[in-house]
Amino acid sequence: MSIFKKYTFLFVAAAALAGLCGCKKFLQREPTDILLDEQVWNDPKLSLAVLANLYNRLQPTGGLEGGLLSPTDTDEAMWSGGLGGNNNRNTRVNYPYSDKQFWPYDLMRDVDLFLEKLEQSEIMETEDKNQLLAEGRFIRAYIYFLAVRSMGGVPLILKTYQYTGPESVTDMRAPRATEAGIYDFIASEIDAIKDQMPQTENSKTRANKWTALALKAQAMLYAGSIAKYNNLLTEPITTPGGEVGIPASRATAYYEQSLAAAQDIIENGPYSLYNANADKAQNFYDLFTKKSGNPEVIWAFDYTLDGKYHSFTVENIPRSLRENATGSTGLVPTLNLVESFDRLDGSPGALQTQTANGSDYIYYDQPEDIFAGKDPRMFGTVITPNATFRGEKIEIQAGVMEWNSSTNRYVERTSAALNSTFSDGGLLVAANGPQPNAANVTNTGFFLRKYVDSRVGSGQAGQGSDVWWIRYRLGGILLMAAEAAFELNQQGDALGYINRIRERAGFGPNSLSSIDINTIRHEFQVELAFEEQRYWDLKRWRLSHVLFNGSRQTESTLAYALWPYRVVRPGDPSKHNKYVFVKKVAPRFTQPRNFRMGNYYSIVPQGALNANPLLTKNPFH
Repeated sequence: MSIFKKYTFLFVAAAALAGLCGCKKFLQREPTDILLDEQVWNDPKLSLAVLANLYNRLQPTGGLEGGLLSPTDTDEAMWSGGLGGNNNRNTRVNYPYSDKQFWPYDLMRDVDLFLEKLEQSEIMETEDKNQLLAEGRFIRAYIYFLAVRSMGGVPLILKTYQYTGPESVTDMRAPRATEAGIYDFIASEIDAIKDQMPQTENSKTRANKWTALALKAQAMLYAGSIAKYNNLLTEPITTPGGEVGIPASRATAYYEQSLAAAQDIIENGPYSLYNANADKAQNFYDLFTKKSGNPEVIWAFDYTLDGKYHSFTVENIPRSLRENATGSTGLVPTLNLVESFDRLDGSPGALQTQTANGSDYIYYDQPEDIFAGKDPRMFGTVITPNATFRGEKIEIQAGVMEWNSSTNRYVERTSAALNSTFSDGGLLVAANGPQPNAANVTNTGFFLRKYVDSRVGSGQAGQGSDVWWIRYRLGGILLMAAEAAFELNQQGDALGYINRIRERAGFGPNSLSSIDINTIRHEFQVELAFEEQRYWDLKRWRLSHVLFNGSRQTESTLAYALWPYRVVRPGDPSKHNKYVFVKKVAPRFTQPRNFRMGNYYSIVPQGALNANPLLTKNPFH
């Protein structure tokens, strides 16, 4: 619904309410469009209500609702919920060219109309008017960022058009701007408005100076990455008119702008890393679920329990804790992600399941022991076997390995029944699985913790969760600063920013003495997992077609699982009732991810091409 139709409805509803209250004089007023304009555009509170509607519409394909499935586009997660439509994420051969398509001109027209109407206001106080205009322009710049990262250059439309007949259509057509031109517009808009916005963090959900600088830091980092890494491809992805592709010569200037914006936030902004809990794993989880007094969050999309809640927890809560008869266990983290978290001693995060020569399993006293010493961010992001959530131990067990003394081999015993018992009286298959082909049962041996609500009741359909979605936080800004500094050969600054992130995670001070670009990319992967960044990071680094090349021999193309088993071997007390693990491709994940060169930019909608002959298609489409 257009915001202006919506507010017409609100005023009609207000009139009806006034009638119920006996306010006859109000009902005797004849509503007109002019009256509506006077009420809205001359009253900062009513104009703010229109602005709030625009804020509400900024993530149609992202966040905890529209972006539910986004982690399955990379090696972070797979779908383990229902066996219906969403399961095609596990069986698709190629990424569709329409993936992440964002052509937001209905929303953009409402933003332009908001700005035009506000500009015409002659009564509103200048300070109120300037702040609302600045916020509107910030929203428009943010929308263009979402569009350019998906589409490349898009038409840059900064005013509304009125249809007066077929002859007016020609004047409404505009060609696509260059990809660099859209990024330059974002930078210039932020520079123009940042000082007209609040300088303090009065709200985590409304933009202020620091929110604007966060957008600039991110957008300029994207532009710099594309300018550098697209041109390092054997055949750079470009169009003759520059709608796609940025000259390599512009990379340095973009990185400089990104670093300057990020450093302004780091050095002068009112933010600090969340560090309220001495338990580093719980602290990292709390960062995303604790709203009150959270010093790290710069900008978030908020929810409440009085009608504006979401069902992310309903979809992703562990099976044994679900509060509905259906649902749960939708997104499950992969072993790929779990192993990407290093150990606190600096060693790689690969989990040891077999002896060096492969002749036997490695036996663990408890399932959780295999994860000992791992980066605490992993435990704040992922629920591993026997971890505690909502005060309950989350048992994850695929079956038992029973020793056959006559063959000197283990026989895998399992069951289709969850929470089943083996013949020795011990657990056979846990209430959470894993199982090979069951709905709402973990297929990888893990559950998601980040953004899943620990409040009892949040997993009920019709109630849901009010955990917010964080768009910008200081941890992400430090990573942006590190990358931009490194690309500008300022390795010392880059190292300092990375070590600040790692120290908060639980590593010692100055845990790294040197870094390279892969170190920085690794920190992006583990710090920002499930924050809807990895898909876009891999695209701007031009790595998506390398990691997701459609080959089963490339591990990152497949979702891997880690299945725990209890050992039944009473003749050997040193191994009996211990636990072993089997690494495997997750059984429900049947097709390797295949990211084609044509996926670096989404397809321009055919309807737009039909209506506007000035538009050009993206490469490979």
